[in-house]
Amino acid sequence: MIFKTLKIICKKIVQLCLIAMVVLAAVVLISERLITNQSKSFLYDNTDNIPENKAALVLGTAKYLSKNHLNDYYKNRIDAAIALYKAGKIKYIIVSGDNAHSNYNEPQQMKNDLVAGDIPPEVIFLDYAGFRTWDSVVRMNKIFGQTSFTIISQKFHNERAVYIARKNHLEAIAFNAQDVNKYMGLKTQVRERFARIKVFIDFITNKEPKFLGDEIKIDSE
Repeated sequence: MIFKTLKIICKKIVQLCLIAMVVLAAVVLISERLITNQSKSFLYDNTDNIPENKAALVLGTAKYLSKNHLNDYYKNRIDAAIALYKAGKIKYIIVSGDNAHSNYNEPQQMKNDLVAGDIPPEVIFLDYAGFRTWDSVVRMNKIFGQTSFTIISQKFHNERAVYIARKNHLEAIAFNAQDVNKYMGLKTQVRERFARIKVFIDFITNKEPKFLGDEIKIDSE
C-alpha cells in the first residue's frame, strides 16, 4: 500500500515537472519573439544609415572576465561608441554601469577607455546606478532628461533595451556592437532568455530603478 502511494506521488511529481517545463519553454519563446520582433526595426549595424541623436547610452559590463582576460563584450561596446561618435552620429555619451563597491567602477573604466580612444572627456557623463538594463534605460529619461537616444551594446542586448525604452514611451534606437563567438557567449545567451522574462515582470509590477537622484543636464541647449 505504501509502495503504491509513493508510486502515485512520484508520478504526480514527474507530471508537474513536465508541465512546468512546458510552461517555462512557452514563456521563454513568447518573450523572445515579442522583444525581438518589436525592436528589430530600431536596430542598426553600421554608422552610415543610423539616424543622429544628441546622446548615446553605453550599457555597462565588466572589462575583464578574469585577471588578465579581456571581456570582448566590453571592448566591442567601447569600440562601437567611439565609431559612432567619430561618425558624427552622437554628441554626448552616457556610460551606465555598476558602481556598487568602491573597488568596482564600470562607468569610470568605460570613460577612461573612451578618452583613450580620443573621445573628449567633457562629452562623457557617468551613470553610477546602472545596476540593470532596466535602470540604465529609465534613468536616461528621469536623470539625464533624454526622450530620444541611441543605445550601444550587442544586438541581443539592444533588442531588450530598445523594447524597454519603447514601452516606456522613449524614442530609442540602437547601434549593434560586434558580438562575440557563440561558444564564448553561451552563458550570456542563456541568461538573456531569463532576463527577457524579467522584463515583463518589471512592467507588471511597475518597477522603478533602484536609485534615482538629482537630474543631470548634459548640455546647455
